[in-house]
Amino acid sequence: MAALKENQPQQALDAFQKALALNADDPAANLLAATAALSLYKSDLAVQYAEKARQLQPDNWKVHTALVAAYAEAGKTQQRDQERDILRKLHADPHAPEAMQTSGFLVEMFPVKQYHVDAVEYFTPVGRFHVYYRFVIRNAEGRRVWQIDAESNDFDQKSWAGAHPEEAAQGKRQFQIVGEDTDVHTDYHMFSGLPDYDLIRAQVVSVITQQTTPFPGEKP
Repeated sequence: MAALKENQPQQALDAFQKALALNADDPAANLLAATAALSLYKSDLAVQYAEKARQLQPDNWKVHTALVAAYAEAGKTQQRDQERDILRKLHADPHAPEAMQTSGFLVEMFPVKQYHVDAVEYFTPVGRFHVYYRFVIRNAEGRRVWQIDAESNDFDQKSWAGAHPEEAAQGKRQFQIVGEDTDVHTDYHMFSGLPDYDLIRAQVVSVITQQTTPFPGEKP
């Protein structure tokens, strides 16, 4: 656990694998091994350990959060989305109080250039600007250097809906892809439609790929 907190996932994975060699049916060790494997982008191992944890503790909502990220990293979109649906149901289930108390979950961890990106999905949009997805960008040491949000605030929706009545009737909205820091705000893209994760992820990857200067959090 200390190794995970200190951004040493390989050391953590080695320790969890030693524990599993002694007891392969330890649900906590399987879940933690999946978490460490995710940080190393070892998607096959992450899926293996997360699925074993589900077999041992099918009602543990944390296992389903690990499975979402593991399937996403492995490119198993259908399984990823099935687990996302399970998490949404757990979030609405009074018999799953821990899941109900959480605002969102990790969808995926992925690399872009020299950066490590944590993608978070919210069960319901958060904040006054209604953030649907948040992409936390970290450097090689694991330090957060920037944040990109997919948001759809209410301020412009009335005029947008008036100009696009058919789309509004279908539940579509106007969205913004924005960069945020304590003192810096950057507008990247605007689009209309539904909050599709894969579409938004592609836009975020494009933003990071095209970044030619350090992010604000990288500056001294």
